[in-house]
Amino acid sequence: MARKSNIERGPEAVRTTIDTLIRKGRFTLDEMRHYVAEKHGPQVVPSRSSLHRYSVQQETMLEKMRAIDAAARVVVEELGESPDDRAGALLVQSITTLATDAALRAQVDGEEPSIDDVRKLARAAKDVIGARQANLKERQQIERMARERLQREQSENLERIATEQGMDSAQVNFWRKQFLGVG
Repeated sequence: MARKSNIERGPEAVRTTIDTLIRKGRFTLDEMRHYVAEKHGPQVVPSRSSLHRYSVQQETMLEKMRAIDAAARVVVEELGESPDDRAGALLVQSITTLATDAALRAQVDGEEPSIDDVRKLARAAKDVIGARQANLKERQQIERMARERLQREQSENLERIATEQGMDSAQVNFWRKQFLGVG
Protein backbone atom coordinates (compact mmCIF):
# COMPACT_ATOMS: atom_id res chain seq x y z
CA MET A 1 0.00 0.00 0.00
CA ALA A 2 1.37 3.40 -1.01
CA ARG A 3 1.93 5.86 1.77
CA LYS A 4 0.09 9.15 1.90
CA SER A 5 1.70 12.19 0.33
CA ASN A 6 3.13 15.02 2.38
CA ILE A 7 0.15 17.12 1.32
CA GLU A 8 -2.35 14.55 2.58
CA ARG A 9 -0.44 14.20 5.86
CA GLY A 10 -0.05 17.95 6.26
CA PRO A 11 -2.46 20.52 7.66
CA GLU A 12 -6.05 20.23 6.44
CA ALA A 13 -6.24 23.95 5.62
CA VAL A 14 -3.21 23.70 3.32
CA ARG A 15 -4.65 20.67 1.52
CA THR A 16 -8.01 22.43 1.12
CA THR A 17 -6.27 25.45 -0.39
CA ILE A 18 -4.26 23.28 -2.78
CA ASP A 19 -7.38 21.31 -3.79
CA THR A 20 -9.18 24.58 -4.56
CA LEU A 21 -6.28 25.84 -6.69
CA ILE A 22 -6.11 22.53 -8.56
CA ARG A 23 -9.85 22.60 -9.27
CA LYS A 24 -9.55 26.11 -10.68
CA GLY A 25 -6.95 24.72 -13.08
CA ARG A 26 -5.25 27.97 -13.98
CA PHE A 27 -2.20 28.05 -11.69
CA THR A 28 1.31 26.74 -12.23
CA LEU A 29 3.05 24.74 -9.53
CA ASP A 30 5.16 27.76 -8.60
CA GLU A 31 2.08 30.00 -8.37
CA MET A 32 0.38 27.44 -6.11
CA ARG A 33 3.48 27.21 -3.87
CA HIS A 34 3.68 31.01 -3.69
CA TYR A 35 -0.04 31.30 -2.81
CA VAL A 36 0.25 28.63 -0.07
CA ALA A 37 3.30 30.43 1.35
CA GLU A 38 1.41 33.74 1.46
CA LYS A 39 -1.73 32.24 2.96
CA HIS A 40 -0.33 29.65 5.39
CA GLY A 41 3.33 30.54 5.83
CA PRO A 42 6.52 29.30 4.15
CA GLN A 43 7.02 26.40 6.62
CA VAL A 44 4.06 24.42 5.19
CA VAL A 45 4.79 24.86 1.46
CA PRO A 46 5.11 21.46 -0.23
CA SER A 47 7.96 20.68 -2.59
CA ARG A 48 7.40 21.10 -6.32
CA SER A 49 7.64 17.35 -6.92
CA SER A 50 5.21 16.55 -4.10
CA LEU A 51 2.78 19.18 -5.36
CA HIS A 52 3.11 17.86 -8.92
CA ARG A 53 2.39 14.24 -7.91
CA TYR A 54 -0.58 15.32 -5.81
CA SER A 55 -2.00 17.60 -8.54
CA VAL A 56 -1.72 14.85 -11.17
CA GLN A 57 -3.54 12.45 -8.83
CA GLN A 58 -6.27 15.02 -8.09
CA GLU A 59 -6.68 16.03 -11.74
CA THR A 60 -7.06 12.38 -12.73
CA MET A 61 -9.75 11.94 -10.10
CA LEU A 62 -11.50 15.16 -11.21
CA GLU A 63 -11.53 13.99 -14.83
CA LYS A 64 -13.17 10.72 -13.81
CA MET A 65 -15.71 12.56 -11.65
CA ARG A 66 -16.56 14.88 -14.57
CA ALA A 67 -17.06 11.84 -16.80
CA ILE A 68 -19.38 10.32 -14.19
CA ASP A 69 -21.27 13.61 -13.94
CA ALA A 70 -21.72 13.73 -17.71
CA ALA A 71 -22.88 10.11 -17.76
CA ALA A 72 -25.35 10.77 -14.95
CA ARG A 73 -26.80 13.70 -16.88
CA VAL A 74 -27.24 11.53 -19.99
CA VAL A 75 -28.94 8.80 -17.94
CA VAL A 76 -31.29 11.33 -16.36
CA GLU A 77 -32.19 12.72 -19.79
CA GLU A 78 -32.70 9.23 -21.25
CA LEU A 79 -34.97 8.19 -18.39
CA GLY A 80 -37.12 11.26 -18.98
CA GLU A 81 -36.54 12.97 -15.65
CA SER A 82 -38.46 16.23 -15.65
CA PRO A 83 -36.19 19.29 -15.55
CA ASP A 84 -37.86 20.66 -12.43
CA ASP A 85 -37.28 17.47 -10.45
CA ARG A 86 -33.54 17.49 -9.90
CA ALA A 87 -33.62 16.16 -6.33
CA GLY A 88 -33.72 12.50 -7.38
CA ALA A 89 -31.07 13.06 -10.03
CA LEU A 90 -28.88 14.84 -7.52
CA LEU A 91 -29.24 11.99 -5.04
CA VAL A 92 -28.30 9.35 -7.61
CA GLN A 93 -25.40 11.45 -8.84
CA SER A 94 -24.17 12.03 -5.29
CA ILE A 95 -24.22 8.33 -4.45
CA THR A 96 -22.51 7.52 -7.73
CA THR A 97 -19.84 10.13 -7.06
CA LEU A 98 -19.24 8.88 -3.52
CA ALA A 99 -19.03 5.26 -4.67
CA THR A 100 -16.62 6.15 -7.46
CA ASP A 101 -14.54 8.27 -5.12
CA ALA A 102 -14.26 5.37 -2.68
CA ALA A 103 -13.25 3.01 -5.48
CA LEU A 104 -10.70 5.48 -6.87
CA ARG A 105 -9.19 6.12 -3.45
CA ALA A 106 -8.88 2.38 -2.87
CA GLN A 107 -7.04 2.01 -6.18
CA VAL A 108 -4.81 5.03 -5.51
CA ASP A 109 -3.86 3.52 -2.17
CA GLY A 110 -2.86 0.36 -4.06
CA GLU A 111 -5.82 -1.73 -2.97
CA GLU A 112 -8.35 -3.38 -5.20
CA PRO A 113 -11.94 -3.12 -4.02
CA SER A 114 -13.04 -6.36 -2.39
CA ILE A 115 -16.11 -8.32 -3.40
CA ASP A 116 -17.70 -7.16 -0.15
CA ASP A 117 -17.03 -3.50 -1.09
CA VAL A 118 -18.57 -4.04 -4.52
CA ARG A 119 -21.57 -5.78 -2.93
CA LYS A 120 -22.06 -2.84 -0.56
CA LEU A 121 -21.90 -0.36 -3.44
CA ALA A 122 -24.42 -2.42 -5.41
CA ARG A 123 -26.73 -2.54 -2.39
CA ALA A 124 -26.41 1.22 -1.99
CA ALA A 125 -27.30 1.70 -5.66
CA LYS A 126 -30.32 -0.59 -5.25
CA ASP A 127 -31.42 1.40 -2.19
CA VAL A 128 -31.11 4.65 -4.13
CA ILE A 129 -33.25 3.28 -6.95
CA GLY A 130 -35.82 2.10 -4.41
CA ALA A 131 -35.83 5.51 -2.77
CA ARG A 132 -36.38 7.19 -6.13
CA GLN A 133 -39.29 4.87 -6.88
CA ALA A 134 -40.82 5.59 -3.48
CA ASN A 135 -40.33 9.31 -4.09
CA LEU A 136 -42.07 9.01 -7.46
CA LYS A 137 -45.00 7.12 -5.91
CA GLU A 138 -45.26 9.75 -3.18
CA ARG A 139 -45.30 12.57 -5.75
CA GLN A 140 -47.97 10.73 -7.76
CA GLN A 141 -50.07 10.26 -4.59
CA ILE A 142 -49.76 13.98 -3.75
CA GLU A 143 -50.77 14.92 -7.30
CA ARG A 144 -53.79 12.56 -7.15
CA MET A 145 -54.89 13.99 -3.80
CA ALA A 146 -54.52 17.57 -5.07
CA ARG A 147 -56.49 16.73 -8.21
CA GLU A 148 -59.27 15.11 -6.17
CA ARG A 149 -59.43 18.10 -3.81
CA LEU A 150 -59.63 20.52 -6.73
CA GLN A 151 -62.39 18.47 -8.35
CA ARG A 152 -64.31 18.40 -5.06
CA GLU A 153 -64.00 22.17 -4.69
CA GLN A 154 -65.04 22.73 -8.30
CA SER A 155 -67.99 20.37 -7.90
CA GLU A 156 -69.12 22.23 -4.77
CA ASN A 157 -68.79 25.54 -6.62
CA LEU A 158 -70.78 24.12 -9.52
CA GLU A 159 -73.55 22.96 -7.16
CA ARG A 160 -73.65 26.40 -5.51
CA ILE A 161 -73.75 28.26 -8.83
CA ALA A 162 -76.35 25.83 -10.24
CA THR A 163 -78.60 26.47 -7.26
CA GLU A 164 -78.16 30.24 -7.58
CA GLN A 165 -78.83 30.18 -11.33
CA GLY A 166 -81.72 27.72 -11.12
CA MET A 167 -80.07 25.09 -13.36
CA ASP A 168 -81.72 21.68 -13.66
CA SER A 169 -79.87 18.39 -13.06
CA ALA A 170 -79.29 17.81 -16.80
CA GLN A 171 -77.45 21.12 -17.11
CA VAL A 172 -75.40 20.42 -13.95
CA ASN A 173 -74.45 16.96 -15.25
CA PHE A 174 -73.46 18.48 -18.61
CA TRP A 175 -71.09 20.96 -16.92
CA ARG A 176 -69.78 18.32 -14.53
CA LYS A 177 -68.84 16.04 -17.45
CA GLN A 178 -67.61 18.72 -19.84
CA PHE A 179 -65.86 21.08 -17.45
CA LEU A 180 -64.80 18.85 -14.55
CA GLY A 181 -64.38 15.66 -16.55
CA VAL A 182 -66.26 13.71 -13.89
CA GLY A 183 -69.40 11.56 -14.02
